[in-house]
Amino acid sequence: MTKAKFILGISILSIAFEQPAFSQESADSLVLSDVTVTARRPSAKITAGTPVQMLYTDNLSNLGVSDLADAVRRFAGVNVKDYGGLGGLKTVSVRNMGAAHTGVCYDGVPVSNCQGGQIDIGRFSLDNVEMLSLAVGQDNDPLQTAKMYSSAAVLNISTAKPVFNRGKNYGGRVEVKGGSFGCVNTSARWWQKFSDKWTGSVDGIFMRADGNYPFRLINGKVTTTERRRNSDITSWQTEANLFYNPSAGTELKIKGYYYSSVRGLPGAVTLYNPVSTERLWDRNAFVQAVFTRRLSSQWRLRATAKYNYGFNRDREKGNQFEGGIYKDVHLQHEGMLSVSAQYVPVRGVSISLAQDGYYNTLSSTMSECPFPGRFTSLSVASARWTPGRFDITATLVNTFITEHVKTGDRPKDIDRLLPSISVAYRPMSAEDFYIRAMFKDSFRAPSFNDLYYDRLGNVNLKPERAKEYDLGLTFTRSFNGLLDYITVTADGYYNTVHDKIVAFPSTYAWHMANYGRVIIRGVDVTLAAALRLPHNINFIVTGSFTHQEALDKTSKSTKNYGQQLPYTPRNNGNAGVTLAMPWLTVGYSLVGVGEKYFMSQNVPANLIKGYIEQNITLSRELSIGKTDVTLRGELINLADAHYEVIKYYPMPGRSWRISASVKF
Repeated sequence: MTKAKFILGISILSIAFEQPAFSQESADSLVLSDVTVTARRPSAKITAGTPVQMLYTDNLSNLGVSDLADAVRRFAGVNVKDYGGLGGLKTVSVRNMGAAHTGVCYDGVPVSNCQGGQIDIGRFSLDNVEMLSLAVGQDNDPLQTAKMYSSAAVLNISTAKPVFNRGKNYGGRVEVKGGSFGCVNTSARWWQKFSDKWTGSVDGIFMRADGNYPFRLINGKVTTTERRRNSDITSWQTEANLFYNPSAGTELKIKGYYYSSVRGLPGAVTLYNPVSTERLWDRNAFVQAVFTRRLSSQWRLRATAKYNYGFNRDREKGNQFEGGIYKDVHLQHEGMLSVSAQYVPVRGVSISLAQDGYYNTLSSTMSECPFPGRFTSLSVASARWTPGRFDITATLVNTFITEHVKTGDRPKDIDRLLPSISVAYRPMSAEDFYIRAMFKDSFRAPSFNDLYYDRLGNVNLKPERAKEYDLGLTFTRSFNGLLDYITVTADGYYNTVHDKIVAFPSTYAWHMANYGRVIIRGVDVTLAAALRLPHNINFIVTGSFTHQEALDKTSKSTKNYGQQLPYTPRNNGNAGVTLAMPWLTVGYSLVGVGEKYFMSQNVPANLIKGYIEQNITLSRELSIGKTDVTLRGELINLADAHYEVIKYYPMPGRSWRISASVKF
């Protein structure tokens, strides 16, 4: 047993990070000041039939987590692929079904990328995020969009809403961070109350880093210290929000978002060839509006609209390219409309309907680009019934996709009707203990790259099909004594993925093909607890552990039949401890990932070693008049672990970060 496996096993029984799904109605926010320290209390009920985990960013910051990708990998059952550094691509796969099966929602509205089919979560900042949640199967919001119902898993990103204290009609926050590798990160936020019905907020975030961190290069028996090159990034992000609440049960939220970045792509490490010239320019802008209205005691309605613009420019220099330079520009446009309704005919019964429409286009300077357009219709009917100690939800999702192209062939239309069902049962009415089970049938359509990419695309691709089975236990209890609360969840799951879309070698060139059958089985365990100590001190321990097998069951004639899929560790977990005192808050966390393979055959030559990354954080909050000042210092990867998430993409070693924020 390796050191990594041993510590990961211990983390099941000790500490973790994410808190399972709690109702916010009974959650107290973590306040660190010279006067009061209170722990976040879970609700008295966890009734969800599907696994839902939550992370609150006030807890994350106390454990040295400052970027979204690092936060997301604290969820049980999640695999974040990280290509290294602040500028590297970061995608999230839940229970190893692939990043394209994970839906991402920003303040309840889906984020999409029809070109690649997966979302780079590295472009989202934690600076204005209040809460993250991860739902396996589907979330419990009865008014969610149809796309959220249809995804195999959904990552929800919820930004902070305006809060007005001490009778003021305005508020603000300014934060400055600095750290290793030339990193500077500044953010500013302003809240404004225009009237009793209208409020608004504006956020601005700037980040830059050289990113040229040192790493170890092993060549046989020789180990040298090298430095990452062309790993810089400069990014800007701004948001404007407008909130309208004319009456109880009626709300309008309008958001405008803009993101721009210029980054170097250092590429894979090559022996004695440090040259890397690839540069990437990204711009993304969207406007979205969400209107929610309670029509009566039985009816609620929500309407959502969004327009999204995406720009991507890639440039690389080299003698292998005609004219010594390679350049490509891609443009994406998306328009979406969604309407959802909830009807409660009698107590204990709820019926939800949702209809989405999406239209996507892609234009590119790539040769032979067919300039595709895609129309997607998603229709959902869902019913929830809560007889006695049961909570039962059944859902049907119909997906229709049709495409058109200016040149070449187009794929066949897709028309699928897929069911899901979840059940939660409370054996004892006096205990907050639930048994839950879930089945979900879903699929993911081929992306534009899968279908049309130059000399690689295949318009005859079929959608990937995924089936999810889950059986779990949840227990939570709140106390009035020394122990504030304790929450434990355990889920066993079994997933299958058919017609997996992969790049497959042919006679003359690689092409995309449906080739694969994967069986995934595993166990997720989470724990969260808090102690209330004398002198206004809280001690919070939280954590998760995942054991997973993701086996290739495509063909018995291949050498990798029955072996673990690439980049899938059998064991991974995390642990976190926060000691919150009136005069100082101390946080310690670790993330451990077991060994894995970067190729299909599980042989020693393809092994990537496991690792443990540890963080420690010290913070102090002061109140100066009507202004709150927070000072924080962090030591990241304090043991200087050298590791790779993706082969030949080394991650940074030990680093530091300091920050100061002023809230008024």
